[in-house]
Amino acid sequence: MKEAFQDRYGPPEVVQLRDVPVPVPGDGQVLVRVRAASVNRADLDGLKPKPGFIRLFMGLRAPRNHSVGSDVAGVVEAVGAGVTRFKPGDEVMGDLFGDGISAFAEYVCARAEKDLETIPPGVTFDEASTLPHSAVLALQAMRLRKGRTVKPGDRVLIVGASGNVGPFAVQIATSMGAVVTAVASTAKLDMVRSLGADDVIDYTAVNVLRSGERYDWIVDVDSYLPISRVRRILAPGGAYVTLGGTTRTIFTGLVVGPLMSLFSDKWTGLLLWWKPWHPPDVAALKELIAAGKLKPVIDRRYPLAQVVEALRYVEDRGPAGKVVITF
Repeated sequence: MKEAFQDRYGPPEVVQLRDVPVPVPGDGQVLVRVRAASVNRADLDGLKPKPGFIRLFMGLRAPRNHSVGSDVAGVVEAVGAGVTRFKPGDEVMGDLFGDGISAFAEYVCARAEKDLETIPPGVTFDEASTLPHSAVLALQAMRLRKGRTVKPGDRVLIVGASGNVGPFAVQIATSMGAVVTAVASTAKLDMVRSLGADDVIDYTAVNVLRSGERYDWIVDVDSYLPISRVRRILAPGGAYVTLGGTTRTIFTGLVVGPLMSLFSDKWTGLLLWWKPWHPPDVAALKELIAAGKLKPVIDRRYPLAQVVEALRYVEDRGPAGKVVITF
């Protein structure tokens, strides 16, 4: 079978395809024939890596783990000893982040209890592959560590509303009864508006920090807004949650934002309570899908042979929604 791998750090071009044996599921594992896998910005962060200090955990000179990709959807081919949740032929989706296993491969072995869930009825493999990382992140960005969540009527600002996480965030905030403003580029405003956003802002024409508006909740998918200035557009008691960014912005969200929050009723910081593929959140997403309140947005599809092109397209911030690797 073929799988994508990286043997050094660098741009998407360091990713190659290689032939390896089909894996055999061990105790508690299932073998999945991959039908689709989606690309996340986190996959790109692992290539370089970003932020730089995670080399301490991934390998200083080269990655210890050569796998690429975490989001997967496919069909169970075989089950290992002790597996009762799934059987051959079941259609499943999952997040392989905790296993360090490449989702960009024709077959993968995954933990039955922790990595996988059945695909909701009416959802295609391509759509299912977009959910595990981005949709879970979007849902968890709607609550703080102590459980406070977006409330009906809250004014919610989604910054970076057109990429991997943003379209899910717009739909989830809308489903919670929030008044949603989405920030995106000119070409993508119609798309985010179609997802339920009450208002849209073209960041190429309007500086949201100077708009004069105040928001109860801000989700900033890649630290586009500086924490030192974002507090001016937060309403009293408001919250600003950022999901990523550069080494500097992540450090600011990790340390500076929470420290500033100690002296204010406004909370700012990084989404440190992220729990990959958290079962209650997966169940909530499936309920939203069943109710017709959440629909994956797919920009482009690439075959596995063009995995580098898919990664490059995401890195260049081109997508309006998710990019999917097809098999």
